[in-house]
Amino acid sequence: MVKDGYFYGFGFLAVAVALRVLTGSTGLAIVPVVLAVFFFWFFRDPNRAIPSGPGQIVSPADGKIHEVDFVETAQGPRLKLSIFLNVFDVHVNRAPSESVISEVTYRKGLFVNAMRQDSAVVNEQNMIVMDSGTHEIVIKQIAGLLARRIVCFVKVGDRVKRGERVGLIKFGSRVDILMPESAALQVKKGDRVKGGATVLAVLPQAGA
Repeated sequence: MVKDGYFYGFGFLAVAVALRVLTGSTGLAIVPVVLAVFFFWFFRDPNRAIPSGPGQIVSPADGKIHEVDFVETAQGPRLKLSIFLNVFDVHVNRAPSESVISEVTYRKGLFVNAMRQDSAVVNEQNMIVMDSGTHEIVIKQIAGLLARRIVCFVKVGDRVKRGERVGLIKFGSRVDILMPESAALQVKKGDRVKGGATVLAVLPQAGA
């Protein structure tokens, strides 16, 4: 479990105990108990079997793929996938491949519905650029209508392994991933994916 779960969960349990002691009512204590159970569940952080095949790029988040497209960037064309997380998904974000963090940029913004196409532009977000030495992958943690806090566990210069935990978005949100256009896509729009476990694409290997 992410430590935030203990903070919220035990906090609401304390409220439940206080209400029971001060009012003598078990009924009043039920609501904070239910909220405590929800937060313990929401901030779950399950272990995942990380794929180990060469060139595999794993999903940075749990959720449903709602956009697959090729986009032009300052570095050239990129394959872009957008993953929408609802409130029932695990919200821990993971590294798509082994790499070194070359850039972390946080930007304040709005909190419109994460399924809106312009949410990647106008919403509060955190961009993490990962350099493997042979390719670059970018993930964007994008706040949504309910998401009000983006947490990043890494900083520039950190080396991360494929599937390693790199951040967290609290409540419903969206994660975009940009990868080389040469990557062979393994998923499609509408698929549900798991962070660190689902292979999104495979990069061509030298000599293959």
